[in-house]
Amino acid sequence: MKKVIAMIMFFGLLVSLAPVAAVAATVGGDEAWFNIHCNVDGASVYFDSDYKGETYSNILTVPVYTTATPYKTITVEKNGYGTWSQDISGYPAAGETQDIYATLNPVPTPLPTLIGGDVGYYTVYCNVDGASVYFNDDYKGVTSNGELTVQVYTTATPYTTYTVKKDGYTSFTSQITDYPSEGDTVKLHATLTPETTPTSTPISVLTVISGLFIAVLGFAVFSRKN
Repeated sequence: MKKVIAMIMFFGLLVSLAPVAAVAATVGGDEAWFNIHCNVDGASVYFDSDYKGETYSNILTVPVYTTATPYKTITVEKNGYGTWSQDISGYPAAGETQDIYATLNPVPTPLPTLIGGDVGYYTVYCNVDGASVYFNDDYKGVTSNGELTVQVYTTATPYTTYTVKKDGYTSFTSQITDYPSEGDTVKLHATLTPETTPTSTPISVLTVISGLFIAVLGFAVFSRKN
């Protein structure tokens, strides 16, 4: 009788554990990984709408179950950058890793709209970087990579002169005779030349000796006359 009861309890335990094993196999199963590579650190990674973490040292490793309901899309995003998204075309096999590469591009900062009328541009070209540019007496910035672009109102009072200067160079000033229309650019050119430091010419030894000789000779002639 005891053996019968023990066998009944054993089969009952097996029956009770079968659904748990089946659920575990469905929910869990074998594990695989996605390596999400990104050119920006601190980017948030989502599988469908599930947040998975942030990239660090340009990577985030995301574990997935190969027997679970597969994700469909991967999204990578960060403030100040355009959002990247891609469909998941295939899953890695159990124990394997699949690499995904996401590139985030900075969102361009729109140029501020000037108040007071339509906008045109002057581009000042200069042979020296770091030179300060002035329109009349208004400071506009410094040249970089040989140029500086200046926004102006096409309906405002036009500037009449531009000046480009930098320490160690002779300042350049010229008249502004052309004015941009809306959306157009007028090119201005400035060439800075290094300032020359005057140098004194050293007196040669021969010149000194000659001067002394003439002085002594003159003194001797003067003494004889006296």
